[in-house]
Amino acid sequence: MSQSLKVIFAGTPEFSVAPLQALIKSRHQVIAVYTQPDRPAGRGRSMKPSPVKGKALEADIPVYQPLNFREETDLSKLEALDADVMIVVAYGLILPQRVLDAPQYGCLNIHASLLPRWRGAAPIQRAIQAGDAETGVTIMQMEAGLDTGPMLYKSVIGIGDAETGGELHDRLMPLGAEALIATLDLLVEDKLQPEIQDDSLANYAHKLQKKEAEVDWSQSAVAIARMVRAFNPWPVAYTRLGKKSLRIWQAGTLSAHHSSTPGSVIATSAEGIDVATADGILRITELQPEGKRRMPARDFLNAHDLTDTSFG
Repeated sequence: MSQSLKVIFAGTPEFSVAPLQALIKSRHQVIAVYTQPDRPAGRGRSMKPSPVKGKALEADIPVYQPLNFREETDLSKLEALDADVMIVVAYGLILPQRVLDAPQYGCLNIHASLLPRWRGAAPIQRAIQAGDAETGVTIMQMEAGLDTGPMLYKSVIGIGDAETGGELHDRLMPLGAEALIATLDLLVEDKLQPEIQDDSLANYAHKLQKKEAEVDWSQSAVAIARMVRAFNPWPVAYTRLGKKSLRIWQAGTLSAHHSSTPGSVIATSAEGIDVATADGILRITELQPEGKRRMPARDFLNAHDLTDTSFG
């Protein structure tokens, strides 16, 4: 039987749960879990643990939640765990060199892109927004730079023509878990072959912000449709209809020629709302009026006449 590793796991959001579950089920021993401090959430603003903390407590794994790693006590506690390796998945804290050096095999990161293509906080959404045909996960040896360490293992998948950020996120979660276990198998067998990243191929996947989700109708229909997909389910693309906002959950493109002003509604039907862009037509098929539920465009049209209407 291959060696069993003593593992520290560090992660916070839902994306981190699948690899933690895979580790718990593996022959390796998860000796501690690090996650972000509980945060206020919901209408009552009560303190809510992270998804990773919930899974760790279910498995009776000790949980540590330092605010950062600036305190000597937090650094000493981690070093005292004497781990073989630390797995980091969307943890949300910058790890100082002392943490990176603490485990025997250092810290490995599951990154949701094919490095070095997208480094940074939002690689899933930026890949869709850029029109990438494929993406995947990369297991990387962590170092001081942002997602710059040597690549240890990659798994590749295609991006569907209509796939949203949420859908791609959900497909990458189990892929990351599988890639992690495969990487640890190679690690204990001393078969890993680290590959240095080519910095000239890197792009920075900026953190998503609500303010960038407003549709710019002077862009092409293709670019807007990609943004709609990428920003579903958050922050969700939106436009203005009069003084109110209109969230756009699903949209596609039409290649028909038009001479209308970008943002103008040029046709409506049971299939959707056709809007002029700088290049091509965007067909909105699912939307959400301000203060209302999500609905098919045809339901919205039953109560709204968009004749001679412009968005934005």
